[in-house]
Amino acid sequence: MSAEPRRVRPDRQVELTIDGWSITVPDGTTILEACRSRKIDTPTLCYLENLTPVNVCRVCVVEVEGSRALVPACSRPVEPNMEVSTDSDRVRLSRKVVLEFLASSADLSCASEDVRRWMKKYGADPARYGEPAPPSREGERDAAVAGHHHPSPEGQAATVSQPVKVDNDLYVRDYAKCILCYKCVQACGVEAQNTFAIAVAGRGFDARISTELATPLPDSACVYCGNCIGVCPTGALMFKTEHDLRRAGKWDEQKQAVTETICPYCGVGCTLELRVQDNRIVRVTSPLDHDVTSGHLCVKGRFGWQFVQNRPDDRLRD
Repeated sequence: MSAEPRRVRPDRQVELTIDGWSITVPDGTTILEACRSRKIDTPTLCYLENLTPVNVCRVCVVEVEGSRALVPACSRPVEPNMEVSTDSDRVRLSRKVVLEFLASSADLSCASEDVRRWMKKYGADPARYGEPAPPSREGERDAAVAGHHHPSPEGQAATVSQPVKVDNDLYVRDYAKCILCYKCVQACGVEAQNTFAIAVAGRGFDARISTELATPLPDSACVYCGNCIGVCPTGALMFKTEHDLRRAGKWDEQKQAVTETICPYCGVGCTLELRVQDNRIVRVTSPLDHDVTSGHLCVKGRFGWQFVQNRPDDRLRD
């Protein structure tokens, strides 16, 4: 179940100190929001404005005076006279190690430029854990049993590397890139779609995103809304159009234009962001701050645009 909605009270102001700066924010504001109001660079991976914070990536942690442990900035509300440090030695070390663990075990090549910038900023060196262990065979991680994890050979870094799951024409699941941020599970559940087609299976390093009993996606409860793709921060879930272009070496965001339009399928009026490359739609998203969609779409809005590509010149060329 999702947490109770957080209430921000603009009529009540809270004064606190962040990195020596005294600031005042509305009651109910999180430390992360307070940091962003001061343009303080605070890394996040599992946080997204349209989802309830789940505190799993731990890369946003900050130091609060009087607190024994570092606290997640994404979910911790501010308190009167709170003193927060976002760049102490303790915070920097924690963020460095978290980023190293993630980058040594998962492929972050499709993550945002911010991730690479944070790794450089905190001196993260994933290579110090050794050469990556060989990829798992197809279905091997899906069959893992809790409590029976087999460590990698000495000198090799355990990874989640595995073959890409391509079992439909709409999106692919490349769990070699998965960092278990839980965003897809939230979007598939009560936060957006209420389908509950996926969840976290297993424990420890064998934990993974899975359908019920690892059922193939076409046979699962998935309705192909694609909201899991919309929230994935690493490219573990990706439009098949994008996946195919990347494999062919033709994906180029510098060539892409973004055009906003209204979905033509029903009267709800969802705003679509059409990402176009070489005069062809390659991906569709929706603004996170849109008051109708909050970034979420249905299967028609996210994937039902192939008819636009059926232009006379394309049919002649094909």
